Amino acid sequence: MKVLVIGGTRFLGRHLVAALLARHHEVTLFNRGRTAPGLFDAVEEIHGDREQHLDRLAGRRWDAVIDTCGYLPRVVRSACEALHGAVERYVFVSSISVYARFDAAQIDEDAPLATLDDPTVEDVAAHYGALKAACEREVQAAFGANALLVRPGLIVGPFDPTGRFTYWPQRLAAGGEVLAPGQPGDPVQFIDVRDLAEWIVRALTRGPGGAYNATGPATPLHFGAFVAGGIKALAADPPPTVTWCGERFLLDHGVKPWTEMPLWVPAAEHGIHQVSIQRALDTGLAFRPLAATVTDTLAWVRSAHYAAPADAYANVGLSAAREAELLAAWHAQSAL
Repeated sequence: MKVLVIGGTRFLGRHLVAALLARHHEVTLFNRGRTAPGLFDAVEEIHGDREQHLDRLAGRRWDAVIDTCGYLPRVVRSACEALHGAVERYVFVSSISVYARFDAAQIDEDAPLATLDDPTVEDVAAHYGALKAACEREVQAAFGANALLVRPGLIVGPFDPTGRFTYWPQRLAAGGEVLAPGQPGDPVQFIDVRDLAEWIVRALTRGPGGAYNATGPATPLHFGAFVAGGIKALAADPPPTVTWCGERFLLDHGVKPWTEMPLWVPAAEHGIHQVSIQRALDTGLAFRPLAATVTDTLAWVRSAHYAAPADAYANVGLSAAREAELLAAWHAQSAL
């Protein structure tokens, strides 16, 4: 197949291109050329800003487009208009954040989506899920049954620019006393970027589109098993000790879910870690072992290719001083 990838050199995009090339698809990249230009030998790159230079795609045809970086409905609408008639299938990488509520388990693809009170708003940080849902509607309106809407959970693994998963292999490998959030039985979901990329590439050839939640693993994972599995995979000697600090304590001490304490959300939002993925499993979504994701992520961190999170993600995870402060407070409270 001839596939146009919008993006393609940062995180999910670079793994998508690698998976496409491994299956001998012909790939064209369209991006601004700011992140790793020339990353893939013999892959055509068309450089331009998608808000200004879609005309650079005129007169070309591809079997499919994979849009990895659509956040604003008007921008996605412009891409749909420019590519209508130039591609048969439009794969839009959305997010499980599109759902209106996360106070229940097993949210499936037919659950209500978040909406915008003001359809002109473009504050992505404040309205990420609702804007992604609006982008989905633009793709569906333009491509109908040939629109494939991929709703990933937290995407993790090598080249992750956010640090939201990477924090854990780094912290567990460092040893000592590790602060773990909430309860060991709390749910957690995420997906290795390589598993997601491989499933998307396979989905390109399956025909009809539709919406798919894409996170993992295949069977429910609890935070305790995640931490224990990470410790076992890293085989640190001596292994770290783990202290579980309850939700109320963390919230009372101003710990920010997702960012300062990566992967953790309060119990009222546990639904975001219990999303139904049965539809994707039925179409071949598969997962590598947790140990491979943990060790491969840490190997990347320790390689020359690693770049620490920057900008909005610069403060992801507990600093050593903040963790020590919280652990001291927890033990003092427990001693009363």
